[in-house]
Amino acid sequence: MANQGAKKRKEENARHMAKLRRLIIACNVIYILVRMLIFHSSFTWKHWVGLLVTSAAYAIPYLQLAKMAKPTYADDGELLDGGFDMSTGGVCGYLHDMIFITSFVQVASIISGKFWYTYLVIPAFGAYKSFGFVKGFLPTGSEDASEDDKTRKKREKLEKRASRTKFVKTRTR
Repeated sequence: MANQGAKKRKEENARHMAKLRRLIIACNVIYILVRMLIFHSSFTWKHWVGLLVTSAAYAIPYLQLAKMAKPTYADDGELLDGGFDMSTGGVCGYLHDMIFITSFVQVASIISGKFWYTYLVIPAFGAYKSFGFVKGFLPTGSEDASEDDKTRKKREKLEKRASRTKFVKTRTR
């Protein structure tokens, strides 16, 4: 019964990676069939570039997820680790988001080229996350702000009241 968790994780990761692979293949087949064969009259060199961009946008996160999901074996062939848990957030979640956004953009770009602007969500989210990270290192400026007389007196009064010892009345019989 040893390493049951690792074996289970290995199987889950294999199933998960197979689902992602099927999603990527299905989106590429739909794009090629519909865009290249049905709408071939409006197919230009820009669509070839779009196919290459989406292929790269699929390959990079998929290969990274495949490395994360890869199980670790001992020298004697015994399973040590079943790989990274693909259901967790963080970098793994961001890589999944990139694959899902790419599949949406690729299939939706069959309808209109305007859907390529959806790719701007990825750097916008990165800027949002990095701003929150950088904001922690910036001075807030509220420490240097001079407070008016009324708020200063109120703050001092509250501090004085908080520093006093409190007596609890008890009932004596």
